[in-house]
Amino acid sequence: MSNITILQAAPNRDRSILSAIGVIALVTAAVYFFFPDNLALFTRIISIALLVLSLDLVTGYCGIATLGHAALFGAGAYAAGIASVRFSITDPILMTIIGLFAGALAGFFSAMIILRAKGLAQLVLSIAVVHLFHEFANKASSWTGGSDGLSGITVSPLFGMFEFDLWGVTAFFYAATLLVVVLVLLNLIVRSPFGMLCRGIKEDPVRIEAMGASVRSNEMVMFIISGAVAGIGGALNAISTEVVGLDSLSFTMSAEALVMLVIGGTGTLYGALIGSAAYLWFENIISAINPFYWMSIVGILLIVVVLFAPKGLFGLFTRWLNRIRGSEK
Repeated sequence: MSNITILQAAPNRDRSILSAIGVIALVTAAVYFFFPDNLALFTRIISIALLVLSLDLVTGYCGIATLGHAALFGAGAYAAGIASVRFSITDPILMTIIGLFAGALAGFFSAMIILRAKGLAQLVLSIAVVHLFHEFANKASSWTGGSDGLSGITVSPLFGMFEFDLWGVTAFFYAATLLVVVLVLLNLIVRSPFGMLCRGIKEDPVRIEAMGASVRSNEMVMFIISGAVAGIGGALNAISTEVVGLDSLSFTMSAEALVMLVIGGTGTLYGALIGSAAYLWFENIISAINPFYWMSIVGILLIVVVLFAPKGLFGLFTRWLNRIRGSEK
């Protein structure tokens, strides 16, 4: 019976991944044809979505409380930028890989500190970590540009053919491709035995320890994977904007990433994407209408989502879809 269940689960998993790829492809095409003047905004949404996805891995799947995840995003952004400015590495794929490794390394060092505590103390340590990264980037001005930011980043044409133009067409399609690749890989990870173990750690770490598995080592691995994803997002941001500022590893960005995750829904991956897109698109529209009180409106939106959709927008959509399927039977 268990073998039959496993065989049935595999096609379902494949269909879920293919459906996600199809939706991203349709949204990408729709954005390109209907919002050609906003491609830079959507590229930024994708880069931030990668940060929120990385946060979901440690918070939604492992239950690790953190408000310092922007440190991993900023590490990837600065690494890609420094590679271009200081070492003349301008190939976008190579810059992305450098950002990936820088984010993974930052994730390792962050986990070494954050995982030493639990609960509120863990949250405080994560805040301390992001402030340390921020201060280090500010003081190392000869490499990072300090408070003025790191400028002068140049990016070569993708595959030697597609230039990163002013309208952001190449950057947008490159970002969408990265998102698809990352999402497919993360789907495989979270549905693997390792991913199931991380879910168990979130639910009952004591039982996992009693079973002989190391909670901390598995959390460490997930943190490194999370750092790699955040690093890709940071590198993408550096490639698309050709500038890196201290805001890329600020506490504010960490807090906003957590808000986006809550709005979309934790522990689903797709919730991270929906929350990022909804928050940033809503922010763009409201701040244009009312630049003085838009944060208040965002706060009201967050309260409404938490009270009436505790599992986020993705959870609300899933519940609505299940009701439709139930009424059709």
